[in-house]
Amino acid sequence: MGSLNKPHAVLVPYPAQGHINPLMQLAKLLHLRGFYITFVNTEFNHKRLIRSKGLNYVRGQPDFRFETIPDGLPPSDIDATQDLWTLSDSVQRNCLSPFRQVLAKLSSCSECPPVTCIISDGLMTFTMKAAEELGIQEVQFYTTSACGFMAYLCLGELINRGLVPFKDENFMRNGSMEKAIDWRIPGMRNFRLKDFPTPLRTTDPNDILLNFMKEETQNCLNSSAIILNTFDEFEHEVLQAIAAKFPRNIYTIGPLSLLESGITTGSCQSGKSSLWKEDSKLNHVVKCDEVEALIKEMMEGDKGKQMKKKALEWKKKAQAATSIGGSSYHNFNRFIKDVLYGCK
Repeated sequence: MGSLNKPHAVLVPYPAQGHINPLMQLAKLLHLRGFYITFVNTEFNHKRLIRSKGLNYVRGQPDFRFETIPDGLPPSDIDATQDLWTLSDSVQRNCLSPFRQVLAKLSSCSECPPVTCIISDGLMTFTMKAAEELGIQEVQFYTTSACGFMAYLCLGELINRGLVPFKDENFMRNGSMEKAIDWRIPGMRNFRLKDFPTPLRTTDPNDILLNFMKEETQNCLNSSAIILNTFDEFEHEVLQAIAAKFPRNIYTIGPLSLLESGITTGSCQSGKSSLWKEDSKLNHVVKCDEVEALIKEMMEGDKGKQMKKKALEWKKKAQAATSIGGSSYHNFNRFIKDVLYGCK
């Protein structure tokens, strides 16, 4: 098939490595299936990519190109980790206009086919507006588990019930995090506040990341379809609960790392390697005897044996799901047919 006749998918990750890697895995899978791919990074991360992988990498390969948009933040040290609060706020405020410009550039490009579909990270929902303006199919890709997606969908309910934000600055130490959720969340039994994602750990009702995650996740429910990086057998109950909130198409096509592992195509093959170093802040000194006790429990105790047995069971199920004929393999094919080719 000539390049100009190929379906053209534009993929837009949230600008953090844990989001870029799964989108790159999906991009390579689609490229292998005959799609023309445009991968849109922020300028900041694109420079890191060049520094890490070299110019040949970002030049891509036939029918795989990179484009960039500014993240709206002032220039900073290329080796520094961007602050998630300021980054999230800036993405939400500033990225729509430059993304429109990327789509206009692609529309006027004589060497690439018309854009068929926009697949964006579930935290980059500004793309939905651009897609609507141009009449382009759009899909939201949530890079975490179905359980993680449901947890973020519950943030609004936690706020409405007065559980979040916390009232006491000592919430991490006074037992507040141990509070059990007193309403049933399907597929997430015996959930405590400490089991929810980090953004809820705040006393500020105007916390940028808390509100960003709540708004962006809710926005996903307005999409035409949602991709989840999981497999049916792993999170069946919570997937049913998400389907009740989102009656349109949900595609479970994970673990993408297993689906993608068989691809051996050129310069994009190493895209999942580290693009930058992470600088960790220490807030607790862990003593040697604590580490020793935990390792001993995991390696020698009954709890560790049970965990290893369960992990091996799920590994086999994940491999089955991503093998030919498995649920994720089937769902990936269904996704291509239903959404990207429009053959429902």
